[in-house]
Amino acid sequence: MPRRSSWLFLLIFGLSIALLPILLDNNETGINLSYTTRASNLFCRATNLFRPVVNQNISTQDIRIGTNASMAVKTPVYFLSHGGPNIMEDKDHPAYAKLQGIGKEITQQKPKGIVVFSAHWQGEPNVIEVNTAETMPLIYDFYGFPDHYYQYQYPHTGSPELAEKVLNLLKGAGIKAEGVRRGLDHGVWASFMCAFDPKENPLGVPIVQVSLFNSDDGDKHYELGRAVRSLREEGIQIIVSGMAVHNLRDLWKAMSLSQPMPYAVSFDEALKEAVEQRVDGRQKAMAELLKRPDARKAHPSFEHLLPIHIGAGAAGDDLGKQLWTKPEGSMSWALYRFGEPVVA
Repeated sequence: MPRRSSWLFLLIFGLSIALLPILLDNNETGINLSYTTRASNLFCRATNLFRPVVNQNISTQDIRIGTNASMAVKTPVYFLSHGGPNIMEDKDHPAYAKLQGIGKEITQQKPKGIVVFSAHWQGEPNVIEVNTAETMPLIYDFYGFPDHYYQYQYPHTGSPELAEKVLNLLKGAGIKAEGVRRGLDHGVWASFMCAFDPKENPLGVPIVQVSLFNSDDGDKHYELGRAVRSLREEGIQIIVSGMAVHNLRDLWKAMSLSQPMPYAVSFDEALKEAVEQRVDGRQKAMAELLKRPDARKAHPSFEHLLPIHIGAGAAGDDLGKQLWTKPEGSMSWALYRFGEPVVA
């Protein structure tokens, strides 16, 4: 049976999300489990009292986007299952060590910058939003955790230059996009705290976060990834952050079981099969995932699944590979990589 300390945090997290629409102002409508843009903007305004921690070792001038587009080597694409913010402190959980391993693999490749998509930021149904800010406070988009979780800082810097490059690529692909100023949500900074520990494995390059569509269309997100895939040839690391299986509604039920929920296993296996398909059949296989009978059990809302569609689109002709998985309760922690790492 999963450790009670982990489940306690997850239970609090799940209950807090269920109460989210009640806790927010009644004028803020349309809130769901995905933390839409309105909710994130509320959190961003609420956290403006927190002074952002800027990594003084990062210089946006170090990025020269487009100066080496003919590079033969492409950065791989990574999908991270990020869990709740408690993963930062649950160092005995196997996911913590796996995230650390991926982080070290990435820093050894010496990327020029990071473009990251998180389940916790959805733009509009037909509009993608790109964070153009160089410095903004973190977004603490969770309730019910001990006070010190809301004091965490993650040193980081944005890059207006890289953000502009992303915007141009999206618009060039016929995708409506706009720049906004926004902090990083916990789908980014909590997992990055594990993968890129500021003391043990500092990232040291700018981070630009990009939204999902506020849409359940898997193909639309696949095309979103395809639109930015050329960044990989310029030394930019693309990371997509969600969960392979994500059902907070069943946390209480899952706590009473000694085995994962059946859908956590079946959908996890189906996701692996789809991601590891030959490239010519991958997009169709991944779109079919959303139609499976267990899809809405594994993901009552699809925002935690859609990032891997973006990752697969950004992969181009590179194959996907499951690096590790752990179905646990009503979740799965699977991690994926598209393409192979090349140490700089």
